[in-house]
Amino acid sequence: MSRIGKMPITIPKGVDVKIEDGNTVTVKGPKGAMTNTFSTDMTIKIEDDQIIIDRPSDLKRHKAFHGLTRSLLNNMVVGVSEGFKKELEINGVGYRAALQGKTLVLSLGYSHPVEMIPPEGITVEVPAQTKIIVSGYDKQAVGEFAAKIRAKRKPEPYLGKGVKYAGERIRRKEGKTGA
Repeated sequence: MSRIGKMPITIPKGVDVKIEDGNTVTVKGPKGAMTNTFSTDMTIKIEDDQIIIDRPSDLKRHKAFHGLTRSLLNNMVVGVSEGFKKELEINGVGYRAALQGKTLVLSLGYSHPVEMIPPEGITVEVPAQTKIIVSGYDKQAVGEFAAKIRAKRKPEPYLGKGVKYAGERIRRKEGKTGA
């Protein structure tokens, strides 16, 4: 039995879950609403304010979908109730971030400023010139937009300049050594 798949998902207060034909699940909460269609092999049911996922057999494919379905459903429930956020830090002389309306403007040592418009459902905050907070209710969209920001100037191993996740450890290299 999948250890992740067999764990029930508790539905918090203020979150509404609907299961429709074809395993289409709609989750609505204070942060937003999400809809996703899951494999029809899995059985998704609601019992006593909990979502329970069962699989039909112990085939390798069913075991894989069991844990995946549970994880995706849990991310939907947590996302519409609490939301997700990723924090990024900018290191380097002259490297900074700013918000102009909803557009994120990054100065990353290029000859031009890099402008990024967040997708629908994603909010970007810049509490300091060297700190960016990406938040939203869709975990995949938050992670993807944070990765796109980081990809504009990845941290390099010699000086550590660039955009990195908060708490990310950059493996530093020594550089040239004298003769």
